[in-house]
Amino acid sequence: MSRYRAAIIGTGGIAGNHIKALHDLKDRVEVVAAVDVVRDRVEEYSKKNGIPRYYTDAGEMLEKEHPDLVHIATPPNIHYQLIIQALQAGASVLCEKPMCTSLAELDHIAAVEQQTGNFCSSVFQWRFGSRGQHFKQLIREEALGRPLVGICQTTWFRNAAYYEVPWRGKWSTEGGGPTMGHGIHAMDLFLWLLGDWQEVSAFTGTLDRAIEVEDVSLAMVRFKNRAMGSIVNSVLSPRQETYLRFDFQKATVELTGLYSYTNENWRFTQPDGQDDAAVTTRWNELTLNLASSHKSQLSQLLDSLDHQQRPLSSTPDIRPTLDFLTSIYKSAATGQIVQRGSIVAGDPFYDHVSGTGLQKA
Repeated sequence: MSRYRAAIIGTGGIAGNHIKALHDLKDRVEVVAAVDVVRDRVEEYSKKNGIPRYYTDAGEMLEKEHPDLVHIATPPNIHYQLIIQALQAGASVLCEKPMCTSLAELDHIAAVEQQTGNFCSSVFQWRFGSRGQHFKQLIREEALGRPLVGICQTTWFRNAAYYEVPWRGKWSTEGGGPTMGHGIHAMDLFLWLLGDWQEVSAFTGTLDRAIEVEDVSLAMVRFKNRAMGSIVNSVLSPRQETYLRFDFQKATVELTGLYSYTNENWRFTQPDGQDDAAVTTRWNELTLNLASSHKSQLSQLLDSLDHQQRPLSSTPDIRPTLDFLTSIYKSAATGQIVQRGSIVAGDPFYDHVSGTGLQKA
C-alpha cells in the first residue's frame, strides 16, 4: 500500500466533501496543494485544512508538485481541460460530475488515458455505498429474479437565488439543468444497477426558473433485458426527495434519501404470501454499512492505484450514463426515441449535450 500525493483544484462548496474524504484516509494519501483562481479563497481553504501550498494556476501546480492524484471540484465547463492537463502531467484524476459536457470530450479523455496510462474517474459515489454494491451483486447472481420495472426520481428544490451564481443555469458553463447536475447521481445508480439501456424517450422544460437550461426533465427508458423505467429530474419540488424503486420477479427494492444513503435508507419487500426465505437471507446477509460518500469511492480508487488497475467509475464505466443523458436532451429536442450508441461523431449532440451548446430548453 502506497501513500499518494494529492492536490485539489477548485475550493468552492463541493471541495469540502473531497477534503473530508482525503483527511479520513490520511494514512493512504497526503494533500500537498490546492488550486483556485481566487487567491483569497484558496489561501483561506488551504490554511483551514492544513494544505501546505496553494496556487492560482493549475498548470503551475502540476509542474511544481507532480501529484499522483488530482481532485477536480470546479464548475463543469473547465473539467475537461483540467482532466487532460492532469493526465498528461502524470496524475490520475477524480473529477466532480459531470466529468465533461459531451461524448466527444469523454472519448478524447479515454484516448488520453490510453496514451498516458493514467485514469480519470467521475464522482459517482452512489455506486460505492455498501448496500448499493451488495444489491448489484445480487442482481448479477439473479438472486431476485429478472428486473421488470424501475422508477428514478430526483425531485429537489433550487430557488432563484441559487441561479444567481454566474456559471449556473447556462449551457456553456453548467452544461445542463437537473438532468446533468442534480439527477445525475440517482440516474447513474439506476442505470448501473439495471444494466444496458436500449432506448429512451424524453421531455425537458424550463417551467419556472429564469435560466437557459431545463428545470425539469422526464424520460421513459427500455433496457436490453426488457425492463422498463421512468425518470423524473426536477429543481422545482419544495418537498425534496431522491427515490428509486426496482421491481424484480421476487422482490421490490426501494431507496429513499436525498444526497446520500446508508443501509438504513433501503427497503426490501416480497410479494404478499410469497415470502422466500432464501431471498430474504441473501438481502439481509450484508453486515458492512458504508455510506455512499466521497470517502467510499476514494478508498476504492486508492485500492486501484495500489494494484495499478483501472478504477471503477472511470471513462468506459460511465460512458453509458453520459450517452443516456445526451440522449434525453436529443429526444426532448427532436421528439424522437433515441437508441443507445446512436449519437456519434457528426451528430451535433455528440459535440455538446444541448446539440449546439447554446440551445434553450
